[in-house]
Amino acid sequence: MAITVSGKWAVVTGGTKGIGKGIAEALAANGASTVIVSRSQADCDAVSSAIREQYGTASVGIAADLTKAGDIAGLVEKAVAAAGRIDVLVNNAGAAITKRAEDLTEEDWDRVISLDLKAVFFTAQAFGRHMIENKGGSIVNIASMLGLVADKQVLPYCVAKGGVIQMTRALALEWVRHGIRVNAVCPGYVMTDMNRADLENEKIAAHLLGKIPMRRYAQVGEITDAIVFLASDSSSYMTGQHIVMDGGWTAE
Repeated sequence: MAITVSGKWAVVTGGTKGIGKGIAEALAANGASTVIVSRSQADCDAVSSAIREQYGTASVGIAADLTKAGDIAGLVEKAVAAAGRIDVLVNNAGAAITKRAEDLTEEDWDRVISLDLKAVFFTAQAFGRHMIENKGGSIVNIASMLGLVADKQVLPYCVAKGGVIQMTRALALEWVRHGIRVNAVCPGYVMTDMNRADLENEKIAAHLLGKIPMRRYAQVGEITDAIVFLASDSSSYMTGQHIVMDGGWTAE
């Protein structure tokens, strides 16, 4: 059976740049209508407009700060008003801080944990309530291989992504009775326009590529295919799982 998300409405947080934008485009290319979410309404509108023009699918942009409960509630209300029904949530929004553990401040910790873990749960909870009413849906949380193994100078990020993986399992068990599937994707390092300069830095590349058995970074499209699969009915017997896409990093 061909993988398709045709006829589904999908919300993609952090959907205006990098992997998030790629996820939204991949869902649209496979027939889904999309709700693009970021803090900037102008950026959301630009991506939504481009998706409508390129793929011919419905798309709307909704600005929201997912670290604020009121914004999450407003996002759900606006998304449901625009779409009628939300079938898929892709929890992609996130951030990281590169700093030694001894130098981390409370502000640093709160910034990463608030967006990468707390907001993931409360966004899932808010859309999950809608999916419970509609007796079904798929939630895909974007975690990281660094939720499974650690690296230096990204401690809050490792903690948050490990929490996302456990959250995914726990939510899957709670909501399976409502027909809601909850899964996660754990990418390794992915080349995007935003991080290209850092990943191509000679010192950084030597450190990272030396740990990747494939000796290369992932391309966005290699990650987005997994999200489309998890959003689709082709993964209908899959819940509580995390797909690791890291070029072999965690195999060693």
